[in-house]
Amino acid sequence: MLYKNANLFYNGTFIPGSFAVEAGRFTDVRPDPRPQAEGVDLGQCRVIPGLVDIHTHGNSGADFSDGSLEGLETMARYLAKNGVTSFAPTSMTLPYETLSKAFATGRALADDRPADCARVMGINMEGPFFSEKKKGAQNGAYLRAPDLAAFRKLYDGCGGLLRIVDVAPELDGAEAFAREASKFCTVSAAHTDADYEAACRMFDAGARHVTHLFNAMPPLHHRKPGVIGAASERPEVVAELICDGLHIHPSVIRAAFMLFPGRICIISDSLRCCGMPEGEYELGGQQVYLKGRLATLADGTIAGSASNLYDCLLVTIGCGIAPETAILSSTLLPARELGRDDEIGSIEDGKFADFIVCGENFERRAVYLGGEKIE
Repeated sequence: MLYKNANLFYNGTFIPGSFAVEAGRFTDVRPDPRPQAEGVDLGQCRVIPGLVDIHTHGNSGADFSDGSLEGLETMARYLAKNGVTSFAPTSMTLPYETLSKAFATGRALADDRPADCARVMGINMEGPFFSEKKKGAQNGAYLRAPDLAAFRKLYDGCGGLLRIVDVAPELDGAEAFAREASKFCTVSAAHTDADYEAACRMFDAGARHVTHLFNAMPPLHHRKPGVIGAASERPEVVAELICDGLHIHPSVIRAAFMLFPGRICIISDSLRCCGMPEGEYELGGQQVYLKGRLATLADGTIAGSASNLYDCLLVTIGCGIAPETAILSSTLLPARELGRDDEIGSIEDGKFADFIVCGENFERRAVYLGGEKIE
């Protein structure tokens, strides 16, 4: 099937273009309009790749850590309808046996995906290797020291689908853990009170990612640069940013894109309350209260978000970030962090034909998964 007359997001910019879809993949992607060819006329609508969320816990009342395949499918259907065509379901700080069960559901959906579900392209292991002081909404009862054997058991148990593992740099053994775990997946600094020196040691050992920049870590101080300072000066380190309009002030969103040029991944950090009404929900064995769009623990600690990644993309653009930059930060860059950019993240020949047809202001009009329209 040929799609023509598109305002196509191609090689980081919008151009008049066209593309074909064969066997669920892009083919014959061209930076030209081909006005005379037979095919679907997109009427100069913007066409962008399907979004990739590398940090999402849940939505629609379901949470990845529940270990329910039905719940994970519910999450994946919601994401796909909202333009998030690939994702890495993200765990919480919980017992290893609970994580193992959840990771098995991730593997099952990755191997046998219903056509209307977003693709599971990795798993993000957020916890339990965190600082007590900066645990945030993670359950302190299950915090553990970095444990390579436990990590390898979980990694092998899901057939290598585990693509990001989080660890606080100041913990005993963090440097050695990063050196070995980085041979298997992306290692991320997270939920940490580390100073600049400890962060540098872990980045030097192989970590190259920062989980939800600014959240659950010390602020950037002019005499104590901490994780933020250490990460910003290393061109190989990519940072996540929760752009739901609540976790990060618009000024700080703009600053982050300047501190990490070409190295920001927009994430949702969404919880099971995403897509749900106000009320009381559960997160890693703790109660979360959703009021308006804000999700907090009982003590007022802000938890994850109630927004999906497409909404976060719109917030980011609304903060003054160039649309092209924001799109790359929610498509190709996160795909690279999962090591899946040969399959997803851009409109290129041979990649999965996952794309979104948008209006001029990025209002979503249709979502396609493998070339099949789902909304």
